[in-house]
Amino acid sequence: MSQSGPERRPEPTQPQQGHDDRESRVPDPWGVKRAENLLQSLQAILSARVVVSPVGEIQEVHVLAGSGISPKQVVRNVESALLAHLGIKVDHRKISVAQTAEVEPIEVLEQTAVKQRSLQRGVVYQSLELAAAAPHRVRFVVTLEVNGQEVVGEDEAAETTRARLQAAARAAVAALDKALPRGTFQLEGVKIIEAFDEELVVAGVHVVDGRETRLLTGTAEVRDAAEQAAVLAVLDATNRWFQSRQ
Repeated sequence: MSQSGPERRPEPTQPQQGHDDRESRVPDPWGVKRAENLLQSLQAILSARVVVSPVGEIQEVHVLAGSGISPKQVVRNVESALLAHLGIKVDHRKISVAQTAEVEPIEVLEQTAVKQRSLQRGVVYQSLELAAAAPHRVRFVVTLEVNGQEVVGEDEAAETTRARLQAAARAAVAALDKALPRGTFQLEGVKIIEAFDEELVVAGVHVVDGRETRLLTGTAEVRDAAEQAAVLAVLDATNRWFQSRQ
């Protein structure tokens, strides 16, 4: 890749350290990949693409940069880097710059989005634990996160399907009740229904706040265990009301 004519370089016989074997086998007679790697190492540049003619002359340079540096400065940096490192002089009119406000890795962005959604929900489900109680009875322990604080609720019941479902839901209500700034929750009921060829748990929770009494309802699909779906149905019923009282 040169302004004066093609510059052929021998292909490496061994992959360079840090590069995929397949990438090292891709023909690159004009050194396009070398130039792109150079540009991507510059400050604020997220990605770069170099387009060359059949004889190796640079026709276009496309750069995606962060918002922390002006487009004119990016162009100057590209020109200087290509000239200093590769001896290539490029007309600034051949360099196009696009900018984005997002400069964090996608993993960080996803984690941030999850955290923001969690804060918006107010209450976040953490775990449901099952422990043996008295003979033929089981104890459910529900752990929630409310505004960054952990709250735990417990309840136990006989070893029957319906009783287990009710106990898991009551444990969730007990945990929520501890985090309420005012008022109280009371489980009205919980049951499994069939809808749209799916098994769902429906929960009803009464909220008493001064003179106000309301019935809140929520649903959750049964995926792993019905008891877990009962907890999630309680949260679905109460989350919006709970958030409005924060």
